[in-house]
Amino acid sequence: MFQVFLFFLFTAGNSELLCKSSDLEISYTFCDTILQTFVFNITPCTMINKPIWNVVLTWIPRSDVNFLKVVFKVWFDGARALDWKEVLCRGADDEYAACGALKGETFATTFDIKGARTMFPQGTYTVILQGFSDDSEKNMLICLNFTMIVKQEAL
Repeated sequence: MFQVFLFFLFTAGNSELLCKSSDLEISYTFCDTILQTFVFNITPCTMINKPIWNVVLTWIPRSDVNFLKVVFKVWFDGARALDWKEVLCRGADDEYAACGALKGETFATTFDIKGARTMFPQGTYTVILQGFSDDSEKNMLICLNFTMIVKQEAL
């Protein structure tokens, strides 16, 4: 099983390879200018046999996470394919692990991404993931720009 474990404290613009295999390559950068402490691990690094990706995430937020709105945008070979927004934390009765994390506190969690079950055509995907501490999307907590290159279609 191919695993990559990364720990970074760096600025925007530095592309970091998350995983690489014969059928898939994923890298990311931060799309804002503030230093981040961020650990991201994804296994397996493949699209073959439509696996469920197991993710380990560790992050030190730069402000309290009482409210969290995520904006998820996907482009496929330059064309917009998805635009999704969801409030994950509202400050009461929240179901996600990140809710309530404090500024400077280490937040760690594991989760599965079942999107790997989706048939992804061969090509280049750009995924922008933004997290905001307000509903107006003015106070950004984190911004990641992923590039996913599917080298061959899943079997």
